[in-house]
Amino acid sequence: MSLGITILNILHVGLSLIGIIAGLLVLFGFLTSTRLDGWTKVFLGTTIATSVTGFMYPFHKFLPSHAFGIISLIVLPIAIYARYPKRLAGGWRRTFVITSTVALYLNVFVLIAQIFDKVPALHALAPAQSEPPFLITELANLALFIVLGIFAAIKFRVEAVQPA
Repeated sequence: MSLGITILNILHVGLSLIGIIAGLLVLFGFLTSTRLDGWTKVFLGTTIATSVTGFMYPFHKFLPSHAFGIISLIVLPIAIYARYPKRLAGGWRRTFVITSTVALYLNVFVLIAQIFDKVPALHALAPAQSEPPFLITELANLALFIVLGIFAAIKFRVEAVQPA
């Protein structure tokens, strides 16, 4: 592995983990009607950077991670527009919650895929990532994010939200 790829790996994985942690904190804020402005900036910035750096790897065929990166780079500007220029006014508040939750879900989906690929015991259970252990894990992840997203959209209302 070249030094360039090693540095890219460290950068990409670091940004991804920071983005996921910040995103989980922001999602917790949605669920508790608390606006976490600093964590929101960290989440949005690192999640965009994660998606962008993902496309810096050499690749020979289009992979699911590329599709997720494209979707992320579509929903994140919508989240940023809803949060900053529109200042969460009206329906933009719910749009912000939904697009942020989708972006976080996509990052967690890829994290799970990477864990199944890199952790030997999990890789043995799902080497092609089409076996039941992987599919069940990702389906549970999807279900969890749908439920959390619905509750977040309900709880993060104008009249209830307090800045942290």
